[in-house]
Amino acid sequence: MSGHWSHDYLAGGLGGAAGLLVGHPFDTVKVQLQTRTTDQRYRGTIDAVSGINQTGWVRGFFRGLSWPLFTFGIVNSILLRVYGNTMKILEKNDPEDRKKHYMNVYFAGCTGGAAFQVVAIPFDYIKVVLQSQIQRNNGGSVEIQNRVRYFRGPVECTVHTYRTLGLSGLYKGGTVMAVRDIPTCGLYMLTYSYIGDLLRRKRWTDSRGVIAELISGGCAGSLAWFATMPFDVIKSRYQADFDGVYKRPLDCAIASYKEEGFRVFYRGTVVTCLRAFPSCAVAMLVYSYVLDVLKKT
Repeated sequence: MSGHWSHDYLAGGLGGAAGLLVGHPFDTVKVQLQTRTTDQRYRGTIDAVSGINQTGWVRGFFRGLSWPLFTFGIVNSILLRVYGNTMKILEKNDPEDRKKHYMNVYFAGCTGGAAFQVVAIPFDYIKVVLQSQIQRNNGGSVEIQNRVRYFRGPVECTVHTYRTLGLSGLYKGGTVMAVRDIPTCGLYMLTYSYIGDLLRRKRWTDSRGVIAELISGGCAGSLAWFATMPFDVIKSRYQADFDGVYKRPLDCAIASYKEEGFRVFYRGTVVTCLRAFPSCAVAMLVYSYVLDVLKKT
């Protein structure tokens, strides 16, 4: 994880972009499953895919992609750069202690996860808002979940939010997102590091380590997302609430539980884990490959 900051930015950006392109359609299905209320809820993943498909790929599955795609380099480079620098500090004295090493990996991952929140929260909020507003054809009519205006893109959504709610409006759901991301980034880096080390130690990979990168990145992504699903559901529902039903994330959690039971907190889990494996696998593979190339130049 060493090297010039621009290397981390470029490698992180390309890796993140590759992962986003692979995973965004699944992410859109997840948000739709999470944010639609009882009277508008999809019957399941197949129903959600069918409903989103009616609007096409650009206005449907890839709605809300543009800003995360262009800003993920910043978010990813902050995460990986802070993670790398934290590991250098923690392992300066005793880098060979494996048990302590994995504790350091987890702590460094949490530190990196905390560092990118200021940048990531507004872009995540805009993404969720746009994804939650996907139109659905219902017998010739068009249904939009919320009574708020339909945003044509991220710029319009950002300007409207800033004018009506101020800068704080762009950070709606930021607390629960931080609670979701900080320990999850630690778990992600820990799982990625442990499984990758195990595969290389057992020689269950190819000479270039591609198999190890794909498996460790995919497993880390799926496990991390599964562990954080309840917080993700609350965050998405709270951010997509334009009618002021929920005053705070805790109100959203309580109301959602009363309305749909405990299973509501794992709505969209299957499609999320299906998304996380290829998305994270590709992201980490591209990141590692690009970083190696840049180090040699």
